Amino acid sequence: MPERRTPLYDYHLRSAGRLVKGGGDYMFPLAYTSPVEEHLNVRTNVGMQDLSSMGEVDIKGPGAERLISQLLVNDIRDMEPGQVRYSTMCNEDGGVVDDITVYKFHDEHFMIVTSSGPRQKSTRWIADHAIGTSTYVTDVGGAIALPVVQGPRSREFLRTVLQEADVDLNRLRFFRFTPARINDINLILSRSGYTGELGYELYTPAEDVGLLWDYLLQTGREFGLQPYGVGAMQSLRLEKALVLYGNDVNEHYTPFHVGLDRWIRFDKREFIGREALLRVQERGLDERWVGLVLDSPVPASYQDKLYSVGDMATFKAKLMSGSEAQSYRQGVTAGAEVGYITFSSRGHSVGQTLAMAYVAAQYSWPGCNLLVDINGRLTPAKVSPTPFFDPPGARLRAKAKDDGLQAQPQAVPKSPKAPSDTPPRPPEEDAPPADKSSEPPPNKPASSGKKKSGSNQEAD
Repeated sequence: MPERRTPLYDYHLRSAGRLVKGGGDYMFPLAYTSPVEEHLNVRTNVGMQDLSSMGEVDIKGPGAERLISQLLVNDIRDMEPGQVRYSTMCNEDGGVVDDITVYKFHDEHFMIVTSSGPRQKSTRWIADHAIGTSTYVTDVGGAIALPVVQGPRSREFLRTVLQEADVDLNRLRFFRFTPARINDINLILSRSGYTGELGYELYTPAEDVGLLWDYLLQTGREFGLQPYGVGAMQSLRLEKALVLYGNDVNEHYTPFHVGLDRWIRFDKREFIGREALLRVQERGLDERWVGLVLDSPVPASYQDKLYSVGDMATFKAKLMSGSEAQSYRQGVTAGAEVGYITFSSRGHSVGQTLAMAYVAAQYSWPGCNLLVDINGRLTPAKVSPTPFFDPPGARLRAKAKDDGLQAQPQAVPKSPKAPSDTPPRPPEEDAPPADKSSEPPPNKPASSGKKKSGSNQEAD
């Protein structure tokens, strides 16, 4: 099978316990120590990850702003140089081609950063629509590497290594960027990230990233800097309910399905997918992407099925056999199939097993009790408001005076022990997924009305 490697592949091969193939056919390090340790270190100190699998598309010319405005559902006409903006790109049916960030250098120069999985598709999409627009579109992803520095001590650390006297991290706001220099390497420093923490992304010449990576690892030791892999990245972004292109969203779903409709600017007179999205807004949704808290020490897997609660016993039965013998469990009977899991993991900062899932709209309200089939066991799950961690988003927008407070460790409950007969979690579950747009979507919630009889006791 083909595989792609980032410029830091040799370091990952030497240092990570295991590499897994993910979106864009890139090889990703699962973890360097353990996903739990790396997750908590990002929340309390500072971590560093290689996100060079992301795509970068340089867009220049007098038609650049008009082209991008046509491609994105968000508006960029009021952006200032040095500003970053998030948006989705949709097709004519309103399906999400990719979720991206756009960087504005000046009125005729922008950069779009794509997701890993649809990287090539998104680049072609932009280039195809640029024909005849007085715009030059260049795929520069192969020339740019992307180490990211995330965590409450990231500003404190980077302040010690920046060489440019006029770069003031205290004044660099969230979703802003600036040219910078570290260890005589010129780069673009962006205050952004994918963890929900104060953090920065360092767009670096690919030929220099090995030197920069080693320098940051060495100088960051006193700040607790550790590299982290996709295992920690997944649990960090799950706690913040951040969308990952592939399983969570693709061309089968619109921004409305995953709660990204607040970035749709219908006051723009024209953009690709506008009419289709207006129809979705008027018609409403039959399913939504929601957060779940699972009553289980074991995370669910992609496409594990969700059911409504058909019936619940008024007593708890004692299990007489199996790995959970002598424990008690309340008997439940599943009703109709109402959805499926897109991702699940342990939320190490909140001490709960979490999941994101597509659920039929009538079951998507916070507090709704559901059942998820995990390895043949019917497990209680409850729809929860998201994000699970730091709902106001205070940490990623933290000011310099708050850095010390954010870095204080918090007590987190230990994970409960999983039943002894639980199969090991495949490491591929944590790999960034491939683009699922060309595959048939999973069964629509509540479409079959299929019943699943039995109880948790019978599952054992």
